[in-house]
Amino acid sequence: MGEEKKRTRQPNGRSSIYYGKDGKWHGRVTVGARDDGKPDRRHVQRKTRAEVTAAVRELEKQRDAKAVRKPGRPWTVARWLTHWIENIAPLAVNENTMVGYGVAVRKHLIPGLGAHRLDRLTPEHIERFYAKMQADGSKPATAHQVHRTFRTALNEAVRRGHLGRNPVRLAKAPRVSEEEIEPYTVEEVRRILRAAQKRRNAARWAVALALGLRQGEALGLKWPDVDLDNGVLWVRRSRRRPQYAHGCGDTCGRKAGYCPQRRRTNPETADTKSRAGRRAVGLPPQLADLLRAHRTAQEAERREAGERWHDEGWVFATTIGRGTSPRVDYDEWKELLRDAGVRDGRLHDARHTAATVLLILGVPERAVMGLMGWSSTSMAARYQHMVDTVRSGIAEQVDGLIWDPSATGSRDDQDVRRSTD
Repeated sequence: MGEEKKRTRQPNGRSSIYYGKDGKWHGRVTVGARDDGKPDRRHVQRKTRAEVTAAVRELEKQRDAKAVRKPGRPWTVARWLTHWIENIAPLAVNENTMVGYGVAVRKHLIPGLGAHRLDRLTPEHIERFYAKMQADGSKPATAHQVHRTFRTALNEAVRRGHLGRNPVRLAKAPRVSEEEIEPYTVEEVRRILRAAQKRRNAARWAVALALGLRQGEALGLKWPDVDLDNGVLWVRRSRRRPQYAHGCGDTCGRKAGYCPQRRRTNPETADTKSRAGRRAVGLPPQLADLLRAHRTAQEAERREAGERWHDEGWVFATTIGRGTSPRVDYDEWKELLRDAGVRDGRLHDARHTAATVLLILGVPERAVMGLMGWSSTSMAARYQHMVDTVRSGIAEQVDGLIWDPSATGSRDDQDVRRSTD
């Protein structure tokens, strides 16, 4: 055997190339450490020295780029997503977000892409999957939500070394049409508010359309969060959609939510989802008046209910003081739209409407982010609570835009009339 085929011992951690007794060239590359702390040393073999040298260089390149797959059975997309949603994601996000993740993973991603090996998934596989989703009737917004969930799940796989790079970041995201978000016009807002005046909890819908609170934020308000004298409302918590488990031992043959002995498994409320979500919002003067009238009406309901009243402090409560469920709130929104003769729309469209109103008024984007409770990686560092004067100024502008002064008279006119009575 020639000198060129002898094995040369290399220092610890260095790659080695040698000619084996089996008549083939072998290479060994240390790419990291195994779970037990021992070196993770990978082996390649080829017919010629040139071929094994190229293979060793490629493995070294992957090691340096942190793109080497961990040892053990390769992950499939289905195995990784199942592990991620059951063991990793719940540690970082709230229950409402987990509901969305669950739908994206179990209804769409695992059936559509689950059989692929994780490290062999390509952007083209993902793009074809998105196209098939939409061809099968999924809305672009649904496909986009799936895209965001998949990107988050595979980012974690990259971070943990199970994947060299995230193919979802290279795939073209489904395009969401702007037509899917159609805020109500100012005239439609006025019609909705007029119809709401004939209904119980009318101020609930003024809060949605003028302040843009999320449904859970509005239903999570308690009276200590509302300072009517200073015109400030504090968003501190959000009401959760209920989740249930069987109370019958899963013998009723129904889904847990329809079990006759069902039991709720999550608390009614949780802290708002981010630092930006916990915020103070200026109250337009007329909205403050509506909330005062609403509080008076609630006091009358309290007296009528007597001992049946549950003193829980909710701003928008049932007739016996209990918190309003998100499902009931949604149904009342739909009824309100019909009563107002306004086109059907999602409850979340009221939130988009409020954001649009603020932007129309020329309120700076940073101030709008504070009022709406928006947060993002790029804006989080710059987020600051707005000073009271900015809150009050925005509140007065919203008051004049939504509530028609010609219908009720301006506040100055009302003050003049009160002074001359």
